[in-house]
Amino acid sequence: MTDIHSQITNGIKDAMRAKDKVKLATLRDAKSKFMLEQSKTGATENLSDGVAMKIISKLHKQRLETAEVYTTQSRDDLAEEELAQANVLSEYLPSALSNSEIEAKVIEIIGQLGASGMADMGKVMGLASSAMAGRADGKVISGFVRTNLLK
Repeated sequence: MTDIHSQITNGIKDAMRAKDKVKLATLRDAKSKFMLEQSKTGATENLSDGVAMKIISKLHKQRLETAEVYTTQSRDDLAEEELAQANVLSEYLPSALSNSEIEAKVIEIIGQLGASGMADMGKVMGLASSAMAGRADGKVISGFVRTNLLK
């Protein structure tokens, strides 16, 4: 069991003891997604921290998007529940990078690879996405890569 996976398992136990229904439901959902990932064909028995972070990040993003939809539909009660779950998930995510930090990392990767044009976008995106996994949105990274390769 990975470090993040064990943190989620311990969080479930703590939420059960504290009778925290929101945290318990959120962490159980995350754990079920971990188990689903492990049961895929060709998957290894142990889930890597990188894969676990992607799952948690995806769940966090889904909660925020759903809360936004509920807010536009004037369903504040449901939006609050989604935001509470997003807050629980954010405890398990590393702190997000600022735009200036993302751009600096992208420029560094472009320099390392010697990328000079849009033909190198795939190589740069692959390295940048893995380097900033769970800490930056792929669309933001892509924007900075595109901007810096066109210079």
